[in-house]
Amino acid sequence: MNKGRAEAFSDGVIAIIITIMVLELKVPHGNSLNDLLPLLPVFLSYVLSFIYVGIYWNNHHHMFQTVKKISASILWANLYFLFWLSLFPFVTAWAGENHFSSFPTMLYGIVLFMTGLAYWILQNTIIKSEGDGSLLKIAVGNDFKGKISNVLNGVAILISYWLPLFGLAIYIGVAFIWLIPDKRIEEVLTTKQ
Repeated sequence: MNKGRAEAFSDGVIAIIITIMVLELKVPHGNSLNDLLPLLPVFLSYVLSFIYVGIYWNNHHHMFQTVKKISASILWANLYFLFWLSLFPFVTAWAGENHFSSFPTMLYGIVLFMTGLAYWILQNTIIKSEGDGSLLKIAVGNDFKGKISNVLNGVAILISYWLPLFGLAIYIGVAFIWLIPDKRIEEVLTTKQ
C-alpha cells in the first residue's frame, strides 16, 4: 500500500475526532458571562484534548515521513493507535461535564496512557519493518520523552483516584513536554537527503 493512503486515512480520522470533540461544546442558555461559567470545565477539557490530538497528529505526520514502505503490521498498529485516539471525544466530554471528578479523570488518563502505548507500538512496528537502518530509530534513539510521558500518565491515573485535579495537572504537564517542538525526525531527514 502507498503510505500516502495510510496518512490520508489517519488525517481523516483525526479531523473527525476533533470535529466530534468541538460538537460536544454546547451553547449556554442565557446571554451573560455568568452563563458561560458552568461550561468552563467542558471547554478546558476540550482545549487539553485538542492539544493532545494536535500533538499526536504532528508527531504521526513526522513519523510517517521516515516510512519507506507500508506493511500489514504497520497498518494494524496504526489502526490500534487510531482506535485509542478515537476515544478522546468520549473521555473529554465525560471529564469536562463531571468537573474532572475521580473516575472520569482516571478514565481520561487511561485513554491518554493507552494512546501513548499504541503510538509506541506503532513507532516500534515501523522501526522493525524498516530494519537496521531505520531513520525513525536513529531519530528517536531511546525515546526518553515518550517513555517518561507514559510513566507520568500512569502515575497520574493512580493519583486521580484521590486527587483528580492533581492528576489533571500531570496530564497538562505531559502535554507541555510535547508542546516544545521535537526536531529529531526533521534533523535525521535533513541529514539523510
